[in-house]
Amino acid sequence: SGVKVGVLNCDVSGGIGMIIGSSKPVDCTFKGDNGSVERYEGKLGKLGVDIGVTNDASMAWLVFAPGKVNKGALRGTYSGASAQATVISGLGANVLIGGFEKSINLQPLSVQGPTGLNVAAGLTSLSLDPVK
Repeated sequence: SGVKVGVLNCDVSGGIGMIIGSSKPVDCTFKGDNGSVERYEGKLGKLGVDIGVTNDASMAWLVFAPGKVNKGALRGTYSGASAQATVISGLGANVLIGGFEKSINLQPLSVQGPTGLNVAAGLTSLSLDPVK
């Protein structure tokens, strides 16, 4: 629920998935519908089955909030259920809910470039901190 306030684009580092999970660094840019631009860094984690190797990828989410968001408002942890299969090239994205009082939704817009061999299912988390 809420109104679209912008788009969050993240570059996700490649990595190796372990049987019970993985954690990969992300470098993100939030472009607000009002023209503002903010940088965030953090981690994209998976808890559950995550087996294999993936290369760098880019992900984009539409950002929905109850209203106008202040600078740094995307700080926090987001989570949601996920499933992904990558064989050479693949897709996998999910709605993530979190931020201030779990009031911000990140809805998948696009996933580009995940290549490798990987199977993942479970809970996905994205933690974001503003870059100063």
